[in-house]
Amino acid sequence: DLTLAQAAALRARLGPGIPVAVGMRNWRPFIRDSVAELASSGVKTIIAIPLAPQFSSLSVTKYIDAATAALPEGTSLDPIQSFCSHPLLLEAFAERVRQARPAPDETVVFTAHSLPERVIQAGDRYADEVTATASGVAALAGVPRWLQAYQSAGRTPEPWIGPELGDVIREEAARGARRFLIVPVGFVCDHTEILFDIDIQAKAAADAAGASLRRIESLNTSPTFVRVLEDLTR
Repeated sequence: DLTLAQAAALRARLGPGIPVAVGMRNWRPFIRDSVAELASSGVKTIIAIPLAPQFSSLSVTKYIDAATAALPEGTSLDPIQSFCSHPLLLEAFAERVRQARPAPDETVVFTAHSLPERVIQAGDRYADEVTATASGVAALAGVPRWLQAYQSAGRTPEPWIGPELGDVIREEAARGARRFLIVPVGFVCDHTEILFDIDIQAKAAADAAGASLRRIESLNTSPTFVRVLEDLTR
């Protein structure tokens, strides 16, 4: 529902002459169906914006590949690879941080989805882009000290990149930290990785360590974020 609302907000900014569709790999509406619908309406070029600000071959590339595979003859795809440092994206997250009003004694932790270490070792630039987003948001929001962590690692035997959010919470709490503000810059709306992995799992880790934990409001249909999508499209 939130992704559809983001699309509706973008549609309102672009005007009736530019169709906007939502396509997903793992749930309805599926990418293949949305591509087919656009093509059947006469669209010849599809601008693809994966709703993940930081590029990874394990995520963004899979979405672009799925859209490319669904293209009918005579239709082309113009994909956005990354928008991790887009000025309006940084401002959209910074707005949320300012709204949260972090206290001087609150430890600010920027998070993004973890990836298998093998992907980074193979040359994927994802981790660098996560740091670029975090540092840009911190500068705009006036956060002088912050940490970076990863969350939501898959349950596989191979190692995933860290430090893991729960470990950071426990380690910082052992050093005396008692308040945490989580800033998930790898995600643009509320979903399982936010509502469960942070609001329940990470909070439980903080509770067990004798600390409190909260997070910024997700971007969802933030007007500034919708302007990001509009700018990328135009």
